[in-house]
Amino acid sequence: MRRFQMLFGFMVVLACAASAQQTANAPTPGVGTDVSALEQKIRDLEDRMVMLEGQVRQLKAQGKGASAPSEHTSATASSPPATQSQVPQEGDQATASQATASAGDNVRLGGAGGAAAKALNPDISVIGDFIAGAGHNPLNPTPSFQMHESEIGLQAIVDPYARADFFISFGETGVNLEEGFITFTALPSGFVAKAGKMRAAFGKVNTLHNHVLPWVDRPLVSQNLVGGEDGINDAGFSVEHIIPAPGKWFLDFTGQAFRGDSADVYTASNKNDLSVVGHLRGYRDLTDNSNLDLGVSYSRGHNLFGSDFITNLYGIDATYHWKPLRRSIYKSFIARSEFVWRQQNQPLLLSCQTITCPANTAAGFQRAFGFYASGDFQAARRWFVGGRVDQSDRAFDSHLTDKGGSFVLTYWPSEFAQIRGQYRFTRYADRFDAHEAFIQLQFALGAHGAHPF
Repeated sequence: MRRFQMLFGFMVVLACAASAQQTANAPTPGVGTDVSALEQKIRDLEDRMVMLEGQVRQLKAQGKGASAPSEHTSATASSPPATQSQVPQEGDQATASQATASAGDNVRLGGAGGAAAKALNPDISVIGDFIAGAGHNPLNPTPSFQMHESEIGLQAIVDPYARADFFISFGETGVNLEEGFITFTALPSGFVAKAGKMRAAFGKVNTLHNHVLPWVDRPLVSQNLVGGEDGINDAGFSVEHIIPAPGKWFLDFTGQAFRGDSADVYTASNKNDLSVVGHLRGYRDLTDNSNLDLGVSYSRGHNLFGSDFITNLYGIDATYHWKPLRRSIYKSFIARSEFVWRQQNQPLLLSCQTITCPANTAAGFQRAFGFYASGDFQAARRWFVGGRVDQSDRAFDSHLTDKGGSFVLTYWPSEFAQIRGQYRFTRYADRFDAHEAFIQLQFALGAHGAHPF
């Protein structure tokens, strides 16, 4: 502490000596001295004195903050009485507050304060999905209670040229990396590229995480033809580009290449058995209150029968969104529909279920078709009601067709929680009817980035 006082006294002596020297060397006013300039120099010296004094006090305060933890444990009665130089004056209030803030920053990162540590952390979120089910369904059984999925999201900007997204899902049976990819956003000519594990851009439902679905389950066409809950989700890379379009249309094309392993849709027997996905999206605002989103998808890959057997998927999706902007802000309607055709190359014995192949089944091929159509209406600020119609052939036996329908009621207590009830009726091709009821509770913690529309 004494060296700070000696440093302050030495600077005061130097400033006084400089002032006296300038005053002695200056000519008298009677010889044309510029009095105003001399007064300005004096004021500048005073300002320097104040600045130096503040810097010395900050150094003294930092010295006290560094020794505070060890001094705090000693008894107050044993401390010597404060001298006049240690007693804070009225002019020291601003400096004292700065010193207190500086003393609280015990953690330093490259010279930065402890608050800078938050800038190095990504946005972290956790989403829980709890489902209670009732009813009987021997073909697709579900437990009475299940923590269906807990998703952890880690999202952040990597640098000015890229961002990273990781989504890790925890189920009751294990842990799965649902998605983990880096997005390069500053490529020339408006291209956007991704690399990592991601959901394929095939249709609409395949791209959605469970917590953003408007239903408790996925449609029959997704379960039978597009891999169910996991869907086409694989490691690879993606390239996206906006295509100039006439009129008021917005066109976007996405091309993807994957390793070739996606649920029961694709299976890679060797490193060359890659799968590809292409999606063309067209968007247009119909009015100020409505818009239309159309998409065409294609995917190709090798299936579980070997490298010589190919599976082709074709899809068409459409989404209509209506929401008035000027009045009735808590009224909206969304209609969704998706059609999927699956053509699978497989051994001849599996394609012909009878002695003679049916006329609509080529030798070695299995063709299947499925679709869903749904509508969701916002009746009030927190209430949504909707329905869905399903129909789908089975991938390995197109002669078996499943049909069904659902009624959905959703309540949003807040933006971070929702309660959904769904009644589902399914008429399976095995001539079995299943009636089921579900209650879903979803809740979110932390900052979770918005998903594409």
